[in-house]
Amino acid sequence: MSMLIRQLLFALFIALASSGCNQHDSAGAQLHNLTQAESVAEISNASIEKAFFRKLSDVQVTGKGVVVKLLADDNKGSRHQKFLVKINPQQTLLFAHNIDLAPRVPLKIGDEITFSGEYVYNPKGGVIHWTHHAPQDDHEAGWVMLNDQKYQ
Repeated sequence: MSMLIRQLLFALFIALASSGCNQHDSAGAQLHNLTQAESVAEISNASIEKAFFRKLSDVQVTGKGVVVKLLADDNKGSRHQKFLVKINPQQTLLFAHNIDLAPRVPLKIGDEITFSGEYVYNPKGGVIHWTHHAPQDDHEAGWVMLNDQKYQ
């Protein structure tokens, strides 16, 4: 392979890699508009379904689903908004969205959401948490998207 082709491939690789990077702002709770790169069509539940099948935990995932139940907030320690989301006919996820670090998501039953967070296995389908920014920049930031608004 010629040196010119190698240089062009390397430049293309760098351009693609840098376009996928996200900037992080740890200035507090955040609310963002949907960007083109975060198109709903690009989001799949495959990584969640794989983690559930393999009984894995502490896996960073993205996914989409429908809100099927709103639960009472967990007010012990850090406050968490809790709700259930069905991602396929066999699997429902419990969400624990930290509302001390992120804005509350104004959910209704039947809302379609997309999300990014950390998956923890349980036999009922699993739990999604870390759906917020990481104030100490010590964890990948997560989010919940509703009606083209990102809550993190």
